[in-house]
Amino acid sequence: MKVAIIGLGFRLGYLGRAFKDIDPDFEIVGYVDPAPAGLPRLTEAGISPGKAYATPEELIASEKFDLLMIGSPNHLHLEHIRIGLEAGLTVFTEKPIVVSIEESYALAALLNTYGHDRLLVGLVLRYSPLYRDLREAQAKGLLGDVVSIEASEHIAPYHGAFFMRDWRRYGRYAGGFMLEKCCHDLDLYNGVVGQRPRFVASFGGRKSFVPGNAPQNSGVNDLEIYHKKPSGWMGSDKVFDSDGDIIDYQTAIVEYEGGASMTFHTNLNVPDEFRRFCVIGSKGMAEGDFVRGFLDVHDAHTSEKRVGNRYQAPSATSHHYGADEQMAADVFAHITTGAALPVSALDAIEAGILALAMDEARASRKVVDLAPVWERYDTLLHGQPLKSKTA
Repeated sequence: MKVAIIGLGFRLGYLGRAFKDIDPDFEIVGYVDPAPAGLPRLTEAGISPGKAYATPEELIASEKFDLLMIGSPNHLHLEHIRIGLEAGLTVFTEKPIVVSIEESYALAALLNTYGHDRLLVGLVLRYSPLYRDLREAQAKGLLGDVVSIEASEHIAPYHGAFFMRDWRRYGRYAGGFMLEKCCHDLDLYNGVVGQRPRFVASFGGRKSFVPGNAPQNSGVNDLEIYHKKPSGWMGSDKVFDSDGDIIDYQTAIVEYEGGASMTFHTNLNVPDEFRRFCVIGSKGMAEGDFVRGFLDVHDAHTSEKRVGNRYQAPSATSHHYGADEQMAADVFAHITTGAALPVSALDAIEAGILALAMDEARASRKVVDLAPVWERYDTLLHGQPLKSKTA
Protein backbone atom coordinates (compact mmCIF):
# COMPACT_ATOMS: atom_id res chain seq x y z
CA MET A 1 0.00 0.00 0.00
CA LYS A 2 1.26 3.46 -0.92
CA VAL A 3 0.35 6.54 1.10
CA ALA A 4 1.01 10.26 1.04
CA ILE A 5 1.06 12.30 4.25
CA ILE A 6 -0.03 15.84 5.08
CA GLY A 7 1.27 16.60 8.57
CA LEU A 8 4.03 14.16 9.49
CA GLY A 9 3.81 14.61 13.25
CA PHE A 10 4.48 12.19 16.09
CA ARG A 11 1.23 10.31 15.51
CA LEU A 12 1.66 9.51 11.81
CA GLY A 13 5.32 8.74 12.41
CA TYR A 14 4.16 6.04 14.82
CA LEU A 15 1.37 4.78 12.54
CA GLY A 16 3.83 4.56 9.65
CA ARG A 17 5.73 1.94 11.63
CA ALA A 18 2.50 0.10 12.47
CA PHE A 19 1.47 -0.03 8.80
CA LYS A 20 4.93 -1.26 7.79
CA ASP A 21 4.64 -4.12 10.28
CA ILE A 22 1.30 -5.12 8.72
CA ASP A 23 2.32 -4.64 5.08
CA PRO A 24 5.99 -5.21 4.14
CA ASP A 25 5.31 -3.35 0.88
CA PHE A 26 3.98 -0.28 2.70
CA GLU A 27 5.50 2.86 1.20
CA ILE A 28 5.29 6.57 1.92
CA VAL A 29 5.68 8.32 -1.42
CA GLY A 30 5.87 11.88 -0.07
CA TYR A 31 4.80 14.29 2.62
CA VAL A 32 4.00 17.93 3.35
CA ASP A 33 5.22 19.30 6.68
CA PRO A 34 7.59 22.23 7.31
CA ALA A 35 8.81 20.61 10.55
CA PRO A 36 8.13 16.84 10.46
CA ALA A 37 8.32 15.79 14.12
CA GLY A 38 7.47 12.20 13.20
CA LEU A 39 10.39 11.80 10.81
CA PRO A 40 12.87 10.38 13.40
CA ARG A 41 10.52 7.48 14.22
CA LEU A 42 10.31 6.53 10.57
CA THR A 43 14.06 6.84 10.14
CA GLU A 44 14.69 4.62 13.19
CA ALA A 45 12.44 1.98 11.63
CA GLY A 46 14.19 2.22 8.27
CA ILE A 47 11.13 3.72 6.55
CA SER A 48 11.67 6.40 3.93
CA PRO A 49 9.23 9.35 4.18
CA GLY A 50 9.46 9.89 0.44
CA LYS A 51 9.91 13.31 -1.11
CA ALA A 52 9.10 16.49 0.82
CA TYR A 53 6.64 18.81 -0.94
CA ALA A 54 5.77 22.42 -0.21
CA THR A 55 2.01 22.11 -0.60
CA PRO A 56 -0.67 19.40 -0.55
CA GLU A 57 -1.60 20.30 -4.12
CA GLU A 58 1.97 19.72 -5.31
CA LEU A 59 2.15 16.38 -3.52
CA ILE A 60 -1.15 15.17 -4.98
CA ALA A 61 -0.25 16.29 -8.49
CA SER A 62 3.17 14.63 -8.37
CA GLU A 63 2.57 11.22 -6.81
CA LYS A 64 0.38 8.13 -7.21
CA PHE A 65 -0.84 6.48 -4.02
CA ASP A 66 -3.71 4.54 -2.42
CA LEU A 67 -4.42 6.67 0.63
CA LEU A 68 -3.90 10.28 1.69
CA MET A 69 -3.16 10.44 5.44
CA ILE A 70 -3.75 13.67 7.34
CA GLY A 71 -1.94 14.31 10.61
CA SER A 72 -1.82 18.09 10.56
CA PRO A 73 -2.94 20.22 13.54
CA ASN A 74 -6.67 19.94 14.06
CA HIS A 75 -7.65 23.36 12.73
CA LEU A 76 -6.19 22.44 9.32
CA HIS A 77 -8.07 19.14 8.94
CA LEU A 78 -11.11 20.51 7.12
CA GLU A 79 -9.06 22.21 4.41
CA HIS A 80 -6.81 19.18 3.92
CA ILE A 81 -9.82 16.83 3.79
CA ARG A 82 -11.44 19.09 1.21
CA ILE A 83 -8.31 19.06 -0.96
CA GLY A 84 -8.16 15.27 -0.84
CA LEU A 85 -11.84 14.67 -1.56
CA GLU A 86 -11.90 17.17 -4.41
CA ALA A 87 -8.93 15.33 -5.93
CA GLY A 88 -10.92 12.08 -5.89
CA LEU A 89 -8.76 10.44 -3.22
CA THR A 90 -9.51 8.16 -0.29
CA VAL A 91 -8.55 10.13 2.81
CA PHE A 92 -7.59 9.03 6.33
CA THR A 93 -7.59 11.80 8.93
CA GLU A 94 -6.49 11.67 12.51
CA LYS A 95 -9.02 12.65 15.15
CA PRO A 96 -10.67 15.01 15.92
CA ILE A 97 -12.11 15.33 12.47
CA VAL A 98 -12.85 19.10 12.67
CA VAL A 99 -12.72 21.74 15.44
CA SER A 100 -16.09 23.53 15.55
CA ILE A 101 -19.81 23.12 14.95
CA GLU A 102 -19.55 25.33 11.87
CA GLU A 103 -16.75 23.14 10.49
CA SER A 104 -18.94 20.09 11.20
CA TYR A 105 -21.60 21.65 8.99
CA ALA A 106 -19.05 22.42 6.28
CA LEU A 107 -17.75 18.85 6.37
CA ALA A 108 -21.32 17.50 6.17
CA ALA A 109 -21.82 19.51 2.99
CA LEU A 110 -18.56 18.16 1.57
CA LEU A 111 -19.59 14.59 2.34
CA ASN A 112 -22.98 15.19 0.73
CA THR A 113 -21.09 16.04 -2.45
CA TYR A 114 -18.30 13.46 -2.39
CA GLY A 115 -19.65 10.64 -0.17
CA HIS A 116 -18.60 9.81 3.37
CA ASP A 117 -17.21 6.37 2.50
CA ARG A 118 -14.06 7.97 1.07
CA LEU A 119 -13.19 9.55 4.41
CA LEU A 120 -11.68 7.32 7.11
CA VAL A 121 -10.90 8.49 10.64
CA GLY A 122 -8.37 7.45 13.28
CA LEU A 123 -10.70 6.92 16.23
CA VAL A 124 -8.44 4.08 17.21
CA LEU A 125 -10.19 2.88 20.39
CA ARG A 126 -12.99 1.37 18.27
CA TYR A 127 -10.36 -1.20 17.23
CA SER A 128 -9.29 -2.12 20.78
CA PRO A 129 -9.88 -5.70 21.95
CA LEU A 130 -11.64 -4.47 25.11
CA TYR A 131 -14.19 -2.36 23.21
CA ARG A 132 -14.83 -5.10 20.69
CA ASP A 133 -15.52 -7.51 23.54
CA LEU A 134 -17.87 -4.98 25.14
CA ARG A 135 -19.86 -4.66 21.91
CA GLU A 136 -19.92 -8.44 21.53
CA ALA A 137 -21.39 -8.82 25.02
CA GLN A 138 -23.94 -6.16 24.15
CA ALA A 139 -24.84 -7.91 20.88
CA LYS A 140 -25.43 -11.15 22.82
CA GLY A 141 -28.04 -9.37 24.91
CA LEU A 142 -26.05 -9.45 28.16
CA LEU A 143 -26.73 -5.78 28.87
CA GLY A 144 -30.26 -5.29 27.54
CA ASP A 145 -31.32 -1.69 26.93
CA VAL A 146 -28.63 0.79 27.95
CA VAL A 147 -29.95 2.91 30.83
CA SER A 148 -26.95 4.88 32.10
CA ILE A 149 -23.18 5.16 31.72
CA GLU A 150 -20.48 6.40 34.06
CA ALA A 151 -17.21 7.01 32.22
CA SER A 152 -13.90 8.81 32.58
CA GLU A 153 -10.55 9.50 31.00
CA HIS A 154 -7.84 10.53 33.46
CA ILE A 155 -4.24 11.11 32.46
CA ALA A 156 -1.01 11.31 34.43
CA PRO A 157 0.66 14.64 35.34
CA TYR A 158 3.41 14.27 32.73
CA HIS A 159 0.72 13.85 30.05
CA GLY A 160 -1.31 16.76 31.39
CA ALA A 161 1.86 18.87 31.33
CA PHE A 162 2.30 17.96 27.66
CA PHE A 163 -1.08 19.50 26.89
CA MET A 164 -0.12 22.64 28.80
CA ARG A 165 3.05 22.95 26.67
CA ASP A 166 1.94 21.74 23.23
CA TRP A 167 -0.01 23.59 20.51
CA ARG A 168 -3.03 21.74 21.84
CA ARG A 169 -3.12 24.21 24.73
CA TYR A 170 -4.90 26.66 22.42
CA GLY A 171 -8.56 26.08 21.66
CA ARG A 172 -8.24 27.86 18.32
CA TYR A 173 -5.92 25.09 17.09
CA ALA A 174 -7.15 22.02 18.99
CA GLY A 175 -10.83 22.75 19.56
CA GLY A 176 -10.52 22.15 23.31
CA PHE A 177 -9.40 19.23 25.47
CA MET A 178 -12.71 17.36 25.36
CA LEU A 179 -12.51 17.37 21.58
CA GLU A 180 -8.78 16.75 21.19
CA LYS A 181 -8.36 14.01 23.78
CA CYS A 182 -11.75 12.69 24.87
CA CYS A 183 -13.44 12.43 21.45
CA HIS A 184 -12.21 8.80 21.46
CA ASP A 185 -14.18 8.00 24.58
CA LEU A 186 -17.29 9.97 23.61
CA ASP A 187 -17.38 8.08 20.31
CA LEU A 188 -17.22 4.73 22.13
CA TYR A 189 -20.18 5.49 24.35
CA ASN A 190 -22.20 7.07 21.54
CA GLY A 191 -21.68 3.71 19.82
CA VAL A 192 -22.81 1.74 22.87
CA VAL A 193 -25.98 3.83 23.30
CA GLY A 194 -26.70 3.77 19.55
CA GLN A 195 -28.43 7.15 19.67
CA ARG A 196 -27.40 10.76 19.35
CA PRO A 197 -26.84 12.95 22.40
CA ARG A 198 -29.61 15.51 22.90
CA PHE A 199 -29.02 17.54 26.09
CA VAL A 200 -25.60 18.42 27.55
CA ALA A 201 -24.46 20.16 30.76
CA SER A 202 -20.85 20.58 31.89
CA PHE A 203 -18.55 22.21 34.44
CA GLY A 204 -14.78 22.52 34.68
CA GLY A 205 -11.73 24.73 34.53
CA ARG A 206 -8.07 24.75 35.57
CA LYS A 207 -7.05 24.15 39.17
CA SER A 208 -4.00 21.85 39.06
CA PHE A 209 -1.72 23.43 36.45
CA VAL A 210 -1.66 26.92 37.99
CA PRO A 211 1.31 28.93 39.33
CA GLY A 212 0.54 28.21 42.98
CA ASN A 213 1.04 24.48 42.41
CA ALA A 214 4.45 24.71 40.70
CA PRO A 215 6.96 22.41 42.50
CA GLN A 216 9.37 25.09 43.74
CA ASN A 217 12.21 24.00 46.04
CA SER A 218 10.52 20.66 46.62
CA GLY A 219 13.33 18.47 45.36
CA VAL A 220 11.16 17.37 42.46
CA ASN A 221 12.90 17.26 39.10
CA ASP A 222 10.48 19.46 37.20
CA LEU A 223 12.03 18.90 33.79
CA GLU A 224 12.14 15.13 34.18
CA ILE A 225 8.50 14.84 35.26
CA TYR A 226 6.72 17.59 33.38
CA HIS A 227 8.74 17.49 30.17
CA LYS A 228 8.81 13.71 29.77
CA LYS A 229 6.54 13.80 26.73
CA PRO A 230 8.05 15.97 23.96
CA SER A 231 5.99 18.66 22.27
CA GLY A 232 6.27 19.67 18.64
CA TRP A 233 4.91 22.68 16.81
CA MET A 234 4.53 25.78 19.04
CA GLY A 235 5.98 23.88 21.99
CA SER A 236 6.64 25.71 25.26
CA ASP A 237 8.53 25.00 28.49
CA LYS A 238 5.79 26.55 30.61
CA VAL A 239 3.59 24.11 32.53
CA PHE A 240 2.07 25.74 35.59
CA ASP A 241 2.11 29.19 33.96
CA SER A 242 0.90 28.05 30.53
CA ASP A 243 -0.55 30.76 28.31
CA GLY A 244 -3.08 28.31 26.87
CA ASP A 245 -6.83 28.35 27.41
CA ILE A 246 -7.11 24.61 28.03
CA ILE A 247 -8.88 23.13 31.08
CA ASP A 248 -7.31 20.53 33.37
CA TYR A 249 -10.56 19.04 34.73
CA GLN A 250 -14.10 18.79 33.45
CA THR A 251 -17.29 16.87 34.15
CA ALA A 252 -20.31 16.55 31.88
CA ILE A 253 -23.81 15.10 31.95
CA VAL A 254 -25.45 13.88 28.75
CA GLU A 255 -28.97 12.74 27.94
CA TYR A 256 -29.40 10.79 24.72
CA GLU A 257 -32.41 10.96 22.40
CA GLY A 258 -33.95 7.81 23.86
CA GLY A 259 -33.49 8.96 27.47
CA ALA A 260 -30.30 7.08 28.43
CA SER A 261 -27.85 9.25 30.37
CA MET A 262 -24.08 9.46 30.80
CA THR A 263 -21.72 11.21 33.16
CA PHE A 264 -18.19 11.82 31.86
CA HIS A 265 -15.21 13.06 33.88
CA THR A 266 -11.71 14.00 32.76
CA ASN A 267 -8.70 15.20 34.76
CA LEU A 268 -5.13 15.89 33.58
CA ASN A 269 -3.33 15.44 36.91
CA VAL A 270 -4.08 11.89 38.08
CA PRO A 271 -1.02 10.05 39.48
CA ASP A 272 -2.57 6.58 39.12
CA GLU A 273 -4.33 7.07 35.80
CA PHE A 274 -7.37 5.17 34.58
CA ARG A 275 -9.77 5.20 31.63
CA ARG A 276 -12.80 3.33 32.77
CA PHE A 277 -16.52 2.91 32.23
CA CYS A 278 -19.57 1.32 33.76
CA VAL A 279 -22.42 0.64 31.32
CA ILE A 280 -25.60 -0.26 33.18
CA GLY A 281 -28.39 -1.87 31.21
CA SER A 282 -31.80 -3.37 31.92
CA LYS A 283 -30.33 -6.90 31.96
CA GLY A 284 -26.75 -6.47 33.07
CA MET A 285 -23.76 -4.28 33.81
CA ALA A 286 -20.41 -3.98 32.01
CA GLU A 287 -17.47 -2.44 33.84
CA GLY A 288 -14.05 -2.00 32.30
CA ASP A 289 -10.83 -0.01 32.23
CA PHE A 290 -8.58 0.42 29.21
CA VAL A 291 -5.56 1.40 31.30
CA ARG A 292 -5.93 -1.26 34.00
CA GLY A 293 -6.97 -3.88 31.48
CA PHE A 294 -10.22 -5.58 32.42
CA LEU A 295 -13.82 -6.10 31.33
CA ASP A 296 -16.40 -7.64 33.70
CA VAL A 297 -20.04 -8.23 32.78
CA HIS A 298 -22.58 -9.20 35.46
CA ASP A 299 -26.17 -10.40 35.12
CA ALA A 300 -28.71 -8.04 36.71
CA HIS A 301 -30.99 -10.85 37.93
CA THR A 302 -28.51 -13.36 39.35
CA SER A 303 -25.40 -11.16 39.84
CA GLU A 304 -23.47 -13.90 38.00
CA LYS A 305 -20.29 -12.78 36.28
CA ARG A 306 -20.90 -13.57 32.61
CA VAL A 307 -17.64 -12.10 31.25
CA GLY A 308 -14.33 -11.72 33.09
CA ASN A 309 -11.68 -10.70 30.57
CA ARG A 310 -8.20 -9.43 31.33
CA TYR A 311 -5.92 -7.56 28.92
CA GLN A 312 -2.27 -6.64 28.86
CA ALA A 313 -2.17 -3.07 30.09
CA PRO A 314 -0.33 -1.09 29.13
CA SER A 315 0.06 -2.99 25.90
CA ALA A 316 3.60 -3.90 24.99
CA THR A 317 2.84 -3.40 21.30
CA SER A 318 0.67 -0.32 21.06
CA HIS A 319 0.04 3.18 22.35
CA HIS A 320 -3.67 2.40 22.56
CA TYR A 321 -4.09 -0.93 24.34
CA GLY A 322 -3.44 -3.07 21.27
CA ALA A 323 -5.68 -1.01 18.99
CA ASP A 324 -3.11 0.67 16.72
CA GLU A 325 -1.97 -2.53 15.05
CA GLN A 326 -5.56 -3.70 14.60
CA MET A 327 -6.48 -0.37 13.03
CA ALA A 328 -3.53 -0.59 10.65
CA ALA A 329 -4.57 -4.12 9.66
CA ASP A 330 -8.22 -3.13 9.18
CA VAL A 331 -7.43 0.00 7.19
CA PHE A 332 -5.05 -2.01 4.99
CA ALA A 333 -7.81 -4.58 4.42
CA HIS A 334 -10.29 -1.83 3.66
CA ILE A 335 -8.04 -0.22 1.07
CA THR A 336 -7.01 -3.49 -0.59
CA THR A 337 -10.24 -5.53 -0.35
CA GLY A 338 -13.02 -3.15 0.67
CA ALA A 339 -13.47 -4.77 4.10
CA ALA A 340 -15.75 -2.86 6.48
CA LEU A 341 -14.39 -0.64 9.25
CA PRO A 342 -15.87 -0.34 12.78
CA VAL A 343 -16.00 3.47 12.78
CA SER A 344 -16.97 6.08 10.20
CA ALA A 345 -16.45 9.76 9.51
CA LEU A 346 -20.07 10.30 10.56
CA ASP A 347 -19.34 8.71 13.95
CA ALA A 348 -16.40 11.07 14.32
CA ILE A 349 -18.48 14.15 13.51
CA GLU A 350 -21.14 13.15 16.04
CA ALA A 351 -18.55 12.55 18.78
CA GLY A 352 -16.98 15.89 17.95
CA ILE A 353 -20.29 17.72 18.16
CA LEU A 354 -20.87 16.20 21.61
CA ALA A 355 -17.40 17.32 22.80
CA LEU A 356 -17.98 20.82 21.47
CA ALA A 357 -21.39 20.96 23.15
CA MET A 358 -19.73 20.04 26.44
CA ASP A 359 -17.44 23.04 26.13
CA GLU A 360 -20.31 25.31 25.12
CA ALA A 361 -22.28 24.16 28.16
CA ARG A 362 -19.26 24.69 30.42
CA ALA A 363 -18.60 28.20 29.11
CA SER A 364 -22.24 29.31 29.15
CA ARG A 365 -23.32 27.44 32.30
CA LYS A 366 -26.43 26.39 30.43
CA VAL A 367 -27.89 23.10 29.26
CA VAL A 368 -27.25 22.78 25.51
CA ASP A 369 -30.05 21.34 23.36
CA LEU A 370 -28.48 19.70 20.30
CA ALA A 371 -31.74 19.24 18.36
CA PRO A 372 -31.17 22.34 16.17
CA VAL A 373 -27.59 21.24 15.49
CA TRP A 374 -28.66 17.77 14.33
CA GLU A 375 -31.41 19.27 12.15
CA ARG A 376 -29.00 21.55 10.28
CA TYR A 377 -26.32 18.85 10.11
CA ASP A 378 -28.75 16.35 8.56
CA THR A 379 -29.98 18.92 6.08
CA LEU A 380 -26.43 19.53 4.87
CA LEU A 381 -25.41 15.86 4.93
CA HIS A 382 -28.50 14.38 3.27
CA GLY A 383 -30.33 17.30 1.72
CA GLN A 384 -33.24 17.00 4.16
CA PRO A 385 -33.72 16.38 7.90
CA LEU A 386 -33.72 12.76 9.04
CA LYS A 387 -36.15 11.33 11.56
CA SER A 388 -34.71 10.75 15.01
CA LYS A 389 -33.02 7.37 15.46
CA THR A 390 -35.51 6.72 18.25
CA ALA A 391 -38.59 7.42 16.10
